[in-house]
Formats: sequence, structure tokens, C-alpha cells
Amino acid sequence: MKLAWKQIEPFVKTPDPKARVILVYGPDNGLMKERAGTMGRTVVADLNDPFNAVTLSAAQLLDDPARLADEAGAMSMMGGARLIRIEDGDDKIAPLIKDYLQSPSADNLVIIEAAALGPRSPLRALAEKAPNAAAVPCYVEDERGIANLIRETARESGYVMQNDAVIWLAANITGDRQRARAEIEKLLLYMGDETNIRLDDVRLCCGEAGAQDIDRLVYSVAGNSPQTALKAYHQLLEEGVPIIAILRGLQNHFRKLHYAKARIAEGDSVETAMKSLNPPIFFKLEEPFKAQIRRWPLESLAVILDRLADIEAQTKQTGTPVETLCGQALLSIAAR
Repeated sequence: MKLAWKQIEPFVKTPDPKARVILVYGPDNGLMKERAGTMGRTVVADLNDPFNAVTLSAAQLLDDPARLADEAGAMSMMGGARLIRIEDGDDKIAPLIKDYLQSPSADNLVIIEAAALGPRSPLRALAEKAPNAAAVPCYVEDERGIANLIRETARESGYVMQNDAVIWLAANITGDRQRARAEIEKLLLYMGDETNIRLDDVRLCCGEAGAQDIDRLVYSVAGNSPQTALKAYHQLLEEGVPIIAILRGLQNHFRKLHYAKARIAEGDSVETAMKSLNPPIFFKLEEPFKAQIRRWPLESLAVILDRLADIEAQTKQTGTPVETLCGQALLSIAAR
């Protein structure tokens, strides 16, 4: 079964019992691992349970195709259902999964963890179309998604976080759910018994959240500073920030500029157009953003968004030198 965007989180919390095989895939490895773990714990309390949980690699299944049916058909020695996790899943195991789905276990659950899979992936297509399987995509979250995670985690832990603190932190940890959650947990530990979290607290604790300051990059690109943009780009790559997260950061920024510029073209003032943005621009970046609104023509912003979308599409093609393409694009945009 193919899940709509609004169905993903409810499914992760309570998987549909009709889905006996669940494929969890996408470029955000941290989010993929988190969702796979959440669904796995609906079957077993401990993912490392030696009796009720087993972890296999795709290579192991290819070497021994009967292993999947043996493990998934086995009964638990301690009672209850068993969890079978398949790591590093790819299209090579699609025929094995197709055969298994002809007669899957009614009790034991198979979860496949995979990286990004394109729309033409046989494994992804199988999980989306089979009535007794499901595909759970894990794409890099934007600032709004990370902001929601920050607010929810803080609230569940008994903290109140000021809006400007949420905005600043979300802008600096977007890109990988696992890293984002680690930064949030570090912040809550830092706060201790002080439950009111302010911007200064976040900046003191998280600094630039592992040097993942995508703001420095996007404002350099949009602000006609190619040398600064290139330096920021290489720094992000060295920190291990995924290309897709960098592209999404650039897209989000130019999308905001395009939206604000369109509002101004319809008669709004710069200030009114900026107030309509969600999430709002961090107050210390308002002036540079205003300058960029005045600098960029609406038509040029549309062209840039199309170009960034094309590069993102190319990142999903095997063998594409995406780091080079992205670097060339941001230099070209910054020099316009």
C-alpha cells in the first residue's frame, strides 16, 4: 500500500496489521532508522531481543534465499510475535520479497530498511502496490517539520520553548532526523530544571548545531557572495550534511523570496509580505532578506527554483556527480 503524506505518522505509530512487510526508505537515514525502530517496537519491546528479533542484511538473503521464509515462519520460543529486520535493502531482494508475500506470516512482521529509492524501483513499487505490504518514505524534513519536532519533544519533556528559539534551532538542524533529535536532547539536558527555553539558551548550548549552518550558505548564494557560498558549501559537506538537505535549504529560501516577491507584485509592502511567511524569518536575518527581495526579479527566482528542482531530480539517478552539479549551481546563482 502507498501512504499519503498525512497517513505516514499515524501508520508509523500503529502499523496496519494487513501490512506483513513494511519498506522504510529515503534519503534521511536518521528518520528512516527512527521510523523503522518505532514500528519494530510495536512487535517487540526490545529490538535486540535474541529470541523475538532478528536482523538480516540484504546480502545474507541473496546468499541464502530460504532464510527469509525460515525466519519469518519461525515461532517465538518465548511467545508472541517476532520481528525480522532487513538492513541495506535494495532492488536485488525484490523477487525474494515478492515470493514471500504470496504466503507471509500472519503474526511475524518483516521491516526492510533502505536508502533512497526512485519511483521506478521494483522494491518500492512492490511495497506500494501489494495489499499486504506498505512503503513508508523518509524524506529530508524542512524547517517546519523540524520545528514541530522541537516543540513536541520540548512539550512532552515539560519545557516551554520561545518561538524565536524554535525558529533558530530548526534552521540549524534541518537535514537529518537523528542529528536533529540528538541536538534537541542535548538542549533539554543542558536546561536541567529551567523549563523556559529562550534563544540565548539555544545559542549557548547548540552553537551552530555541529556547524550545519545552512543559513550562511543560502544567504551567501542569494546575497551575491560566491566565495563565501563556496566555503560554506564545502564546510557543510565536510560535516556530512546530505546534498538533499542543502538543496532543500536553498529551495526553501528561494521559495520564500519568490512568495514574498509575488505578494509585493500584487500590492503588498515588503514588511507585509515578510509577515506572511511561515515560518517567519529569524529577526537577525530580516534586513539581509529584505535586501534580497529587492535584488531578485520574480522571473529570475522562478528560473532558479526550476533549476534547483532539476538538480534534486538528478540526485536520484545513479552515477550523477551531484556534489559537483550542486556546487556549480550555487556558484552560478551567487554570481548572477
